[in-house]
Amino acid sequence: MARTTLTAAPATPVGPAPDTGGRRLPRTLHPVAWWVWALSLATAVSRTNNPLLLFLVLAVLGYVVTARRTEAPWARGFTYYLYLALTVVAIRVVFRAVFATGVTPHDHFLFSLPHIPTPDWYAGIQLGGPVSLEALLSAATDGLRLACMLCCIGAANTLANPKRALRVLPGALHELGVAVTVAISVAPQLVQSVQRVSRARKLRTGRTKGAKALRGIAVPVLEDALERSLRLAAAMDSRGYGRAGTATRRSRRITGALMLLGMCGLCAGAYGLLDASAPAFLGLPAMGVGAALCGAGLRLGGRRVTRTAYRPDPWRLPEWAVAGSGVLSAVLLFANLGYDPAQLNPTYYPLTWPELPLVPTAAILLAGTAAFAAPPPHPHRKAGPA
Repeated sequence: MARTTLTAAPATPVGPAPDTGGRRLPRTLHPVAWWVWALSLATAVSRTNNPLLLFLVLAVLGYVVTARRTEAPWARGFTYYLYLALTVVAIRVVFRAVFATGVTPHDHFLFSLPHIPTPDWYAGIQLGGPVSLEALLSAATDGLRLACMLCCIGAANTLANPKRALRVLPGALHELGVAVTVAISVAPQLVQSVQRVSRARKLRTGRTKGAKALRGIAVPVLEDALERSLRLAAAMDSRGYGRAGTATRRSRRITGALMLLGMCGLCAGAYGLLDASAPAFLGLPAMGVGAALCGAGLRLGGRRVTRTAYRPDPWRLPEWAVAGSGVLSAVLLFANLGYDPAQLNPTYYPLTWPELPLVPTAAILLAGTAAFAAPPPHPHRKAGPA
């Protein structure tokens, strides 16, 4: 019997090949490096209540995100984190104004809200009353610190590829990481659906603004989200997500117990490190025991999950530089060397202009060097004529 050989035809180039000049194309930074950088910067933010330093952190985050984000859908969500940060600050200020603490003769009076009397069992909390400038500034600063932490997490979600981050997760957390990745990508996909439906309505000369256009946009977007969810569920089911595997009930119980005890140890250790009055065994010893138990649980639970990596992400000098800049920034703010610790938490009673300490400022600017240490993103090339 004659044997037929199939030969693939050469592919027709879509556009002109990029001229690299003999150099390698730019690569994407390891996602763990971005997460270490962002979490370290969030840890540094938790150390200070100085509004000048907090605004500097926001400026550094904005610059790094603008310089190193890609064209991926998840790279467009930092703006929404900024909106969320403004909402947090506004809610904190409103709560401080409603639950007023009174005004002293040395405070700057702004306005007064209607006072609502409270019962005796609700003593210690005042609803309404006079509001001072010092109280609002203190509340805005507290909200700004939480807003900076949220923006640090938003920067990590913007810069790090969530799908590539799944490769470095332990096998026991692989399915949980898939769920987190799906949750993170929901908002960018909804934004893309809204933009796609709006462009389609413009082509059909439909209304794109106003209340009447809301139903014409919302229904296709919800239908698109439902279809995407069904396709994702079918794809995950075909790949065996949620299966028990070869693990026995006893091994699953042991894994759950190790993880639960390890998380309790980590929480106790974090409390002991943050509270100076806590017993000594609640600090580093509890943190070490908790980390060891979590590691044992992850190792035991990862035996039933077998994964392969086609192209592992390298960890090279840029990754060390980015992660190290964030860690060094947090260390400098916790070391209390070269500056007065009171400068990190200025008081508003009496009202004074906060100082800008030199060492913490340099530490935050050091974290901004990640914009230069990280490799540039892939250039966005448009396809040329066929």
